[in-house]
Amino acid sequence: MRDGERSKERLLEAATAEFAAHGIAGARVDRVAATSGVNKGQMYGWFGSKEGLFDAVFRRHLHRIVDAVPFTPDDLPGYAVALYDSYLTDPELVRLAAWCRLERVPVGELLAAHPGLADPKHEAIAAAQAAGRIVDDVRPDEVYALIIAMAGTWSPISATFTAAPDDPAADHERRRATLRAVVARALVP
Repeated sequence: MRDGERSKERLLEAATAEFAAHGIAGARVDRVAATSGVNKGQMYGWFGSKEGLFDAVFRRHLHRIVDAVPFTPDDLPGYAVALYDSYLTDPELVRLAAWCRLERVPVGELLAAHPGLADPKHEAIAAAQAAGRIVDDVRPDEVYALIIAMAGTWSPISATFTAAPDDPAADHERRRATLRAVVARALVP
């Protein structure tokens, strides 16, 4: 990797942490520059603006946000539990999506600017519904949205309680069991 590529990589890593912690409005390019060791002029040359830098960070993590956990419609409760675990180990992804929701896409589909990203999951859910493995009175995209919402009950953006990786193991197991049971009751016939 050349020096310019390494510098850009450091900048994107520093920007990821900055945007995840402070959002678009709260992020400071001075902190990103200081953390990455890349001057602001170079940052603006590459990305045009702080907003352009956020867009680059979000695009970079977009597939990780959507595909953080392998999806199977045959085990929706297990998928929800795996999402819970991913929110514990990679909270930046959840925070980036939340900031995008708050500051960029306040209503409607969060990923509307990136069509087709969740379509394979929706199609797999529809096929499982047709086969009788998932309730068929809820639209596939809404099944997916409900699973994400339930898995996020204890995520870094929860309005009620945010779990931490160092919480007692019994607490994590209780949450996982609850999540597994609720998703199964709600979405699996």
